[in-house]
Amino acid sequence: MDSNSVSPMPELAPIAEFDKSPPSPPNEEVPMDDLPPPPATISQSEGKKIKVQRSRSYESDDHERGACEWCEYALVITLATILLIGVSALTIFWVFYYRGGYAWADDTPDKQFNLHPTLMVAGFITFSGFSVLLYRICRCFRRIYVKLLHAIFHALAFPCIVIGFLAVLDYHNKKDINNFYSLHSWIGFVAMGLFGIQYAVGFFSFLLLLICNKGTAGFRASLVPIHAAFGILTFVLGVAACLTGLTEKAIFGLGAERYSGMVDEGIIINAIGVAMVAILAVVMYILSRDKFRAPESRGIHMRTSVDL
Repeated sequence: MDSNSVSPMPELAPIAEFDKSPPSPPNEEVPMDDLPPPPATISQSEGKKIKVQRSRSYESDDHERGACEWCEYALVITLATILLIGVSALTIFWVFYYRGGYAWADDTPDKQFNLHPTLMVAGFITFSGFSVLLYRICRCFRRIYVKLLHAIFHALAFPCIVIGFLAVLDYHNKKDINNFYSLHSWIGFVAMGLFGIQYAVGFFSFLLLLICNKGTAGFRASLVPIHAAFGILTFVLGVAACLTGLTEKAIFGLGAERYSGMVDEGIIINAIGVAMVAILAVVMYILSRDKFRAPESRGIHMRTSVDL
């Protein structure tokens, strides 16, 4: 063949007809490096550690308060403490200075009656008031210790109320005075009944806490709002019973004319009543302030199994 001749063009392959079906997606495997890591399993001990760390962080955040808020908290708690102790001290002073003291004998029924206002004020107001405020005062204590102190203060109030009731009941029998005829006696009877029910329910719940903590947690949690609501109602009724009782004693003991003449004993009785009203106002203010609650009472942090 001549070197100057041109070689023929190779034949092209036939063009395939256009396939109208959609192309299938490529079956490509995604590299494992691009996938997110699988969730790691956490053991029970590690979960408890995380819960404790979260609770401590929430608790530290809760304790970071301003100076004004801490001053408010310290002021109202101190005021409530002074009033709760002062009202019992003022009642004892009134009985010793103006009523002749205490006794339990047939020849001195008036001195026996003096046990009634003193013990009722101590039980319904002083001990019950501290028992109500313990969950605001003992913020740094473990909850089991606060419950124990709560039960102790109620245990101190219980004999005071019982002995005070028996003292006035026996006094009425010795003086041939009808029982449960006045508004004061009706309010006091309802307050004593609620106090007894509250004491029984609280004691039963505390026994369940000691016997079976985890198994009764749900049942005890359902009792908390009911117990708290009726506890506040019992305290309010106790204050109302003491106020009406003081008014009766002022009118019957001094007489309407002397009492209206602003004698010294009448002023002391009125001062005791004003102190009771102030106690009720301060206690209700403290209970209404959500920031005065303990952190775990507000549900801010997650409780551990030890705290339940």
